[in-house]
Amino acid sequence: MHLLIAISNRDCKKLVNTLQTYLPDVEISLWPHCRNLHTVEFVVAWLAPEQMWQQLPNLKAVSSFGAGVDSINLDLLADDVVVTRIVDDALADDMAEYVLTHILAQKLKLKEYFSKQQAQLWQPKRAHKFNHVVFLGFGQLGQHCAKRLLANKLVVSAFSQSPKQFTDVTCVHSQEGLTNILSKADYLVCLLPLTAHTENIIDKALLTQLPEHGVVINVARGKHVVEEDLIWALDNNVIRAATLDVFRQEPLPKEHPFWSHDAITVTPHCAALSSIANVAKQIADNVQLLDKGLELNHQVDRTKGY
Repeated sequence: MHLLIAISNRDCKKLVNTLQTYLPDVEISLWPHCRNLHTVEFVVAWLAPEQMWQQLPNLKAVSSFGAGVDSINLDLLADDVVVTRIVDDALADDMAEYVLTHILAQKLKLKEYFSKQQAQLWQPKRAHKFNHVVFLGFGQLGQHCAKRLLANKLVVSAFSQSPKQFTDVTCVHSQEGLTNILSKADYLVCLLPLTAHTENIIDKALLTQLPEHGVVINVARGKHVVEEDLIWALDNNVIRAATLDVFRQEPLPKEHPFWSHDAITVTPHCAALSSIANVAKQIADNVQLLDKGLELNHQVDRTKGY
């Protein structure tokens, strides 16, 4: 078995070393320093160069380095190539904690108080009463977040692209259902997978359906948000605020207007970071399953892209 790691803009030494402890008999190479591309059967990828895929004639499986597979152009893979993703319970806990924290920060006006501290202003105000959270996307991460929010007495609704049922959550999957819950969204949390159907979903048309006190929290992918439309909505009091953890370009360029906008909270794609140990173990398990001719874990439906 030959495993190739093709992950852009990251030092992969720790990942290679950890994988080697799990897979002592497997040849592990790093792109582009790989001499025997024709023997590669398994690839771990994140923003891998597109010209690479055609150089792998014996490729059988690809694992995303993260929870999503939008960094991989699935159209460039042969139909029989299995695609998997990382599913990390600890990551789900971190995501739930991040979402709850930033909802409460908005509810309690913490950013306003941080600013007033710098100006030495003593101006106490009551917290916002708003408590209805609407999720765009309601898979494993969204459902895990919902449990944490419900435990903190928040009201939760969710839109997904397929029917879902979840205790104490109003679930919708139609455009009409989405329209109905957007008007009630005190906090809109995006956890959608990035596909051709969900790219640019948070645009002017959607933002104008939110209440004026609404807050957008994006922890999915930067391409879900039309940046100019979000800034327009904030500048024109269409919505109140936004918390953004993901961006179209990362790191976020220093000249980007998000950095200095009073109504935007920026965090550096830190909402949920998987540990190398957990990622390496899942990858190693799938490499061993592939070697035995068995079904791989956490497979992606390539027709849906998630």
